Amino acid sequence: MQDNSMYYLIILAMLVVFAILLTGIGGFAKGGEFNRRNANKIMRWRIIAQAVAIALIMTLIWLRGR
Repeated sequence: MQDNSMYYLIILAMLVVFAILLTGIGGFAKGGEFNRRNANKIMRWRIIAQAVAIALIMTLIWLRGR
């Protein structure tokens, strides 16, 4: 049961990373004021979300190895 909830949490984290990535790519493609104002913030949020997703994946691997 714990593994299933962890899988769902990992999938959610990966979807968050994907949504942030698409927002960043869309802003970059559109350009303009939105991109100038938010490009660095979006990049930082993506890096943080990726770190969380990787930490969750590594935690699941560690738990399954025990």
